[in-house]
Amino acid sequence: MLPISLAMFGVGLLAIVVIFALYATGHQDLPPWVSIVTLLCPAGLIFGVIATVVRSRRRR
Repeated sequence: MLPISLAMFGVGLLAIVVIFALYATGHQDLPPWVSIVTLLCPAGLIFGVIATVVRSRRRR
């Protein structure tokens, strides 16, 4: 689950960078899917924390 959460976080972070780049180049109306993809960043972070906690509890 940890590699999936890292991939989700990375894709979300990349989408945030793309949004900043598009705003910097003068684009105002972005497609809604770009904003939806940015939600992968916090979701990946949450799943990563959960996966790490679950993994550490299994080792005990």
